Amino acid sequence: MKERPILNSPVVPFDFEGCLAACAQGDRHALQALYEHEGARLLGVARRIARDQASAEDIVHDAFVRIWTRAASYDPARGSARGWVYSITRHLALNFVRDSRWEAELDEPGMGAAVTLAPELDDLQLWSGSAKIYRCLEQLQPAPQRCILHAYVDGCSNAEIATLLGAPLGTVKAWIKRSLKALRECMT
Repeated sequence: MKERPILNSPVVPFDFEGCLAACAQGDRHALQALYEHEGARLLGVARRIARDQASAEDIVHDAFVRIWTRAASYDPARGSARGWVYSITRHLALNFVRDSRWEAELDEPGMGAAVTLAPELDDLQLWSGSAKIYRCLEQLQPAPQRCILHAYVDGCSNAEIATLLGAPLGTVKAWIKRSLKALRECMT
């Protein structure tokens, strides 16, 4: 039996950092290369979390939009570029599941009345309700207040908020948890 020669062709690893740097510079080919290299695996991650093919495809689409728009914010000191890409997809998938659960709870029988606004509510009543949340937000300390606003207005993850504020991740999580509790108490 004749032996086959073993080809020693080196496998060139994908340059995630270089790809993100190119995306940050507006290189669409870099985004396409990233999609071609990792798209199927990211879809698998999203599908495992969302448990739905169509939703997983939407999540991966949103992840690539976010990767494209935030590529310049990637910091190699905080972790690998590949990990950053996967964390974006994972966070979006987890947010989808969380939001879906929230919508399912609101869709339960008897909840419809609580979700839709009563027609007799006028603009003044709606405005006074929103004014109350502003008063409650003003009672928070500045850093926790910024955490809440970044999370719920800007849609930032806890890690992104920690980066924006230059605070430890655990501290940010604690601020958000305590602030949400304080806001609930203030609103009731």
